[in-house]
Amino acid sequence: MIKAAILSFWHVHARDYAKQATAHPDTEIVAVWDEIPERGLKEAAERGVPFYAKLDELLAQKDIDAVIVNAPTNIHRYVLIKAANAGKHIFTEKVIAPTLKECNEILTAVQKAGVKFTVSLPRLNDPYTLAIQEILAKGLLGNLTLVRIRLSHAGATAGWLPDHFFSLEQCGGGALIDLGCHPMYLTRLFLGLPESVSAHYGYITGKEVEDNAVSVLKYSNGAIGIVEAGFVNKYSPFSIEVHGTEGTILYGLPDNKLLLRTSRLGEEASKEWKLQEAPGRRLSAFEQWVNHIKENTTGEENTRLAVDLTKLMEASTLSVKENRAVGLDELAR
Repeated sequence: MIKAAILSFWHVHARDYAKQATAHPDTEIVAVWDEIPERGLKEAAERGVPFYAKLDELLAQKDIDAVIVNAPTNIHRYVLIKAANAGKHIFTEKVIAPTLKECNEILTAVQKAGVKFTVSLPRLNDPYTLAIQEILAKGLLGNLTLVRIRLSHAGATAGWLPDHFFSLEQCGGGALIDLGCHPMYLTRLFLGLPESVSAHYGYITGKEVEDNAVSVLKYSNGAIGIVEAGFVNKYSPFSIEVHGTEGTILYGLPDNKLLLRTSRLGEEASKEWKLQEAPGRRLSAFEQWVNHIKENTTGEENTRLAVDLTKLMEASTLSVKENRAVGLDELAR
């Protein structure tokens, strides 16, 4: 049994990860730490486990094998490096850190400690993502020309997002670094890393972080990636468009159906959209992390995509700050 501690209930998905840990036959929640003691005490009492006011004291417990990190983004470096140095396996909410430099410092500590490290990038494991990857691997779209992915909700206008999700200090941003992470890592998955990023933020509700955002990824071969996110759109569906010289994939416009139209399957097939079958869902990021601990394996693709996500988010933030396109080679390492 893997004995895990929850490090903070700051993130809106913290309780979801706690449920996964409770439900999994190989994991057990045994302790809680939180940067806000009142919140941590409440969550620990609800689960009947000890609360530790000091992070170092929790990490010193030899019967704790692993940690599930839901702390504010701005203290990820502090929390993750301490956890790695204490020899604890780490499951963490995205992003790894606000900057590539911090991200690299964290990964250096993880590699030195030899602990298992997994970042929650859940849409990598969804059936539509796996189906799109299969179609692209077959070359059915020809050369890719444009990927556009949108994820948005009305959390700011409807008032159900917690106030701290609008803290620039804690989050490092708003709609893009939260919701936009998902379309960003999917765009990276389908198109690879771009040469530069140009982002634009909107402030519909007047918060200190953006609630309306777009980031445009430019590629040396002429392809373009468009990542859209928002906290102010009541009925905006999650949607994916993948376009190429020979075909197009559509998903979620608005129904959750995967459609393909391509000239690569003959003239008749090119005349209409074809509904595509999707494979089963892959194991969740949390389940993969548990397996890495049990089987002594590593999730290299997960880590690589999580690092690239930090690069793209940092470049987007810098682009807005300086009102220009930012090359990924400009980021401090």
